[in-house]
Amino acid sequence: MVRLGARSGYEIKQLVENSIRFFWTISQAQIYPSLQLLEQAGFVTGRADPQGRRPRRVFDITPAGETALRDWLTRDEPMPFELRDTGLLKVFFADALDREQALALLREVRQRSAERVRTLRAIEPAATAAEAEGNLYPGLTLQLGIAYHQAIIDVCAEFERRSTAARGGLPAVGRGALLTGGRPGCALNGRTAGVRS
Repeated sequence: MVRLGARSGYEIKQLVENSIRFFWTISQAQIYPSLQLLEQAGFVTGRADPQGRRPRRVFDITPAGETALRDWLTRDEPMPFELRDTGLLKVFFADALDREQALALLREVRQRSAERVRTLRAIEPAATAAEAEGNLYPGLTLQLGIAYHQAIIDVCAEFERRSTAARGGLPAVGRGALLTGGRPGCALNGRTAGVRS
């Protein structure tokens, strides 16, 4: 964040709020201790830069810090994808609901992603400004986030469309129907589609 121009703890917090907090958890309480550790390691340098009566300390990345950042970015190590999504977890178990309740849950998940897309699109001007300064990848990360949530919107809408079209032939509660779009013989209940329990 210091490399991207956020020089004080407050500026780092603001930048985090409009960027990586959408996919990486970081608390405000971590910022100042982390800056202190980075300074002790020689990766950033800090100096006093008070604003009026308000004390403030600003930081710059050092050559050693640039090297450490590049080493981390190029390190050959696993990059696990960890996703904890209560909405998707509820959708997975939504066959316990009747059809209308399950679709209402699906609409909530779709609406949540629609709101997130609006939030992310509001950040696009900042990403464009960063690109003009030579920082291309924050904008790419933003577009990936938008694409992720747009995919959820599209898949939920298509599922609801199929479910509505097949409404006459669906039971009120159908095991596996939510996962398979209500296709006959595809219920994931261990007794259809050739699956043995």
